[in-house]
Amino acid sequence: MTDMRWTNEFLDSMRQQCDAPADEAVRSLFAQGQVGSANELMRQLVAHETVVAEQLPAPLRGYFEQSARLPSWADKQLIYEGQAVFSRCGSLSIVALICAALPTCYAGAQGVQVLHLTARLETDTKRRIVETAQMVVDVMGHGGLEPDGWGVRDAQKVRLMHAAVRHLIRQSGQWKPEFGEPINQEDMAGTLLTFSVVTIRALVKLGYTLEAREAQAYYHAWRVVGYIMGVDERLLPENLEDAELLADAIFKRVFRACPEGQAMTKALIEQVEHIIPGDLFDGLCRTLIRHLVGDDVAELLAVPPADWTRALIKPLQLLGWVMDEGDEANVVNARLSELFGRKLLEGVVWVSRGNERPPFRIPEQLREAWKVRSREQQL
Repeated sequence: MTDMRWTNEFLDSMRQQCDAPADEAVRSLFAQGQVGSANELMRQLVAHETVVAEQLPAPLRGYFEQSARLPSWADKQLIYEGQAVFSRCGSLSIVALICAALPTCYAGAQGVQVLHLTARLETDTKRRIVETAQMVVDVMGHGGLEPDGWGVRDAQKVRLMHAAVRHLIRQSGQWKPEFGEPINQEDMAGTLLTFSVVTIRALVKLGYTLEAREAQAYYHAWRVVGYIMGVDERLLPENLEDAELLADAIFKRVFRACPEGQAMTKALIEQVEHIIPGDLFDGLCRTLIRHLVGDDVAELLAVPPADWTRALIKPLQLLGWVMDEGDEANVVNARLSELFGRKLLEGVVWVSRGNERPPFRIPEQLREAWKVRSREQQL
């Protein structure tokens, strides 16, 4: 039964809505001739970690000042508790991000068209893995949502980049009206829900038991991020239970097989195997995707069948971890998944982000808690 707050009619209307403040800031930039192209604007945003108001063009000063304000309903204690959950979950959070949240995004057949239109599959997939992981670490790291915290700045910049992408796509003439507006409110909300609802569900499947308060705190932190990123508050439910209803309503509407989503998923799997050195974990990414998103969604994405013996049992045996005979229900072992996530995160730390981009940043507190080696330690 559809929740009357999120009927098809309402969600259809949200596909025609974008983000007026960010779109107006970008429009003003171009109108005043202060930026040559949307691509140039995005290069400037990713090349600078910090944003100094005095150095910004006038149209952006007001945007950054206003968008940095947290909502009146933001609960600092819940935010801290949600960030503490992230710290305790360790690299399982990164596994949930890469093997559940991103594939779920690719299952949205209309929203994925934006990624496909703007992506060079190999280079952009690697960049998306690294920069999405960076944003998650920045948002959920201690202090990330404090004034001038890394998470607030990341969310502001991503929001502005979305506006630049909308400008670029509208100019391209390649966008189909039946997709709704590019990066519209329904797609923005659906993406945000992958970082909260989908991630929470994935953590449980990976063996991390979340208390009700912990799950609500984790969701609340991302609800605040959604506000900063310009998601309509009607698409930011107050509690996790309602957020799950909204997520399921949106996913039911937008999930559909399409060549673009399948290509993005294939590139994701290939890049994960490329980022992690050696071949011990080959096959594990696709196996975890199937486990975390379910076979129905995995089929939409054309994820190859999971070779459980090669992808899970063999690594467990090689690492000297003993499994109970016949315990196939527990094949997705939390310990193995955590090690996979740690190796993936170490690979992300190592990956070059290009000359214009700063190196991957992970707080020392998280690095030590997660036992992730730095670039220097890997040399």
